[in-house]
Amino acid sequence: MKITKPLNLGLAALAGLAFACGGGEKSAETTTPEVSETTPAAPAEEISLEEKYKDDPIYIKGLEKLKTSDCMSCHMVERKIVGPSYADVAAKYESTDENITMLAEKVIAGGVGVWGEVPMPPHPNVTLEDAKDMVAYVLLLKK
Repeated sequence: MKITKPLNLGLAALAGLAFACGGGEKSAETTTPEVSETTPAAPAEEISLEEKYKDDPIYIKGLEKLKTSDCMSCHMVERKIVGPSYADVAAKYESTDENITMLAEKVIAGGVGVWGEVPMPPHPNVTLEDAKDMVAYVLLLKK
C-alpha cells in the first residue's frame, strides 16, 4: 500500500502547524520587578468566583440553572463566543429588580440588536422565575 506518503505528509503538516501556532520553544523572559516604597505591592491573589460566592444562594441557584440550560453554548463568563460574555452583561447592567426582570424577559422572548446582529433565540420553556435566577447570577459577576 502507498498510504505511508500521505500519512508522512499529514504528520509533517501537523507538526508544522503545531510549531507555527506556538508549539515551538518559549522565549518569554521572566523578571521580578523590585518593590519599593513608591511601587505599590501586587494585590493579593485573586479568589475564584466559587470561593467568593460559595455561600450566596443567588450564585448557587443561578449557576445551577445555567448549567442545565443551553446558555453556555453561546455565552461564557469572561469571553465572548456567539453572544456577549456574562462579565460584559454584568458591566452593562446594574443589578436592580427592574433590570433583572427586563433581562429575564429578554432571555425568554429572545432578541437582536443590543449586542450586534446575531439574534438570541427565544427560550419559551424557561420560566420567568428561573430566568430571573440566571440573570441575578450573571449580574453578580460585575467587576
